[in-house]
Amino acid sequence: MSEIRSKEIAIIIPVFNEESVLLTFHEQLIQVVDPLPNKTRIYYVDDGSVDQTPNLLADLQMQDERVRVLTLSRNFGHQAALTCGLDHALGDLIITMDGDGQNPPELIPEMINLYTAGYDIVIAQRLEDDFLPWFKRFTSNLFYKVINAIGNLDIPPHAADFRLLTRPVVEALKSMPEFHRFLRGMISWAGFNSVVLPYQPRKRLGGKSKYTLKKMTKLAEDAIFSFSLVPLKIGLVIGGLFYLLALLEAIYVLSFWITGNQIKLEPGWSSLMFMLLIVGGTLTTVVSLIGIYIGHIFQDVKRRPIYLLKQKSDQDQ
Repeated sequence: MSEIRSKEIAIIIPVFNEESVLLTFHEQLIQVVDPLPNKTRIYYVDDGSVDQTPNLLADLQMQDERVRVLTLSRNFGHQAALTCGLDHALGDLIITMDGDGQNPPELIPEMINLYTAGYDIVIAQRLEDDFLPWFKRFTSNLFYKVINAIGNLDIPPHAADFRLLTRPVVEALKSMPEFHRFLRGMISWAGFNSVVLPYQPRKRLGGKSKYTLKKMTKLAEDAIFSFSLVPLKIGLVIGGLFYLLALLEAIYVLSFWITGNQIKLEPGWSSLMFMLLIVGGTLTTVVSLIGIYIGHIFQDVKRRPIYLLKQKSDQDQ
């Protein structure tokens, strides 16, 4: 028990335009943090908020010495904000969670208990969320099935970014410099000892989700093209099928010449155009897939930072 008391805990919370829920969330969080015997720091990462969130964070920092504020120069996205928090957080145990109230802070002591049982990663897994629209539930289930199948990963379904990581795991993530971040996949790829902690999600404390369809699609794209070459292999499979169709077509045409019925062959303008359109579409798709991979490579080789830090707290410097 004395060993776990000596462990310092860092809690990382990315926020973007959360003025309506921030104070309520912080109150709920400190009700869980206060009884902990560990030294705790709370890192709020302001991902370019344009409402009153920065002012509220400044007030929290003045009122609570445990609060640290990291302010990004603009909105870089959820994965970049988490990366910023991981880069700057001090402590032996690092917990990442959302600040909208859907991740219950009450799970933090359970996460710590699982760490003491020998796990380096504790992944909080949402149970079926009836509050979510059916389309989001369907696409989420489909995404995890696809990425696990083609990316050789083992990401638990409905496991978002509410988790506990030990310091060695965080250092491993910091050693991965890729520009297109999919932390769930990176953590799975790292291969540390992990356990799943199911929980029932809550309703948001207020406001609307910032994860729009566009952002979810971007995250799925980063995940697939960062962890799998299967899209490129699809082009090879389709190309092979067309070679097979071409062989069958050649055999079919030769059968008319062999039997002396070549007069029955009629000009196949429509079928020719059909094949040209299919082949052209296939080539365009394959070239586009290659282009996406090249685009990712291009953005990586530029070595631009994943985020730009505008301001951070004076503490711990």
